Amino acid sequence: MKSRHEFIVSNELQRKGIITFLPSVTKLNHWTDRKKHVECPLFPGYLFVYIVPSPEEFSKVIKTRGAVTFVSMNPGFPAAVREEEINSLKIMLESGGEIDIYPHLKEGVPVRLRSGVFQGAEGILEKKNNQHIFIVSIKVLGRSVGIKMHADAVEAA
Repeated sequence: MKSRHEFIVSNELQRKGIITFLPSVTKLNHWTDRKKHVECPLFPGYLFVYIVPSPEEFSKVIKTRGAVTFVSMNPGFPAAVREEEINSLKIMLESGGEIDIYPHLKEGVPVRLRSGVFQGAEGILEKKNNQHIFIVSIKVLGRSVGIKMHADAVEAA
């Protein structure tokens, strides 16, 4: 996807009848003359599409203005993101909690949140600065997002 075109591409794909998911967060941007809250993609340069795997659907997406390619492990075969990963990411975003973005993390112990507003989300428990962080990794993108959690809210998945 062209840089900073995520929202344009998502709108264009939706206009074509393709279901998209563009996870985003609001950030406070600072300029020399002002500060402003701006909606930013959680994973810059990426957006998720739900399509039937077929050459026609792939072509419809790629021919969209601003789209460049699919993430793929094997050339010519777009990689699928597990529905559980998408659902967990949606749960985290809908909570309204503060979300941190992390570079790709090595896989740890899979966990599920058993209480609180994130109940049911699955991810990986990591530690950062002596605080427990619940991580949802989108493996295909090599990206992760995390929120601070109490260790007692987590159980093995």
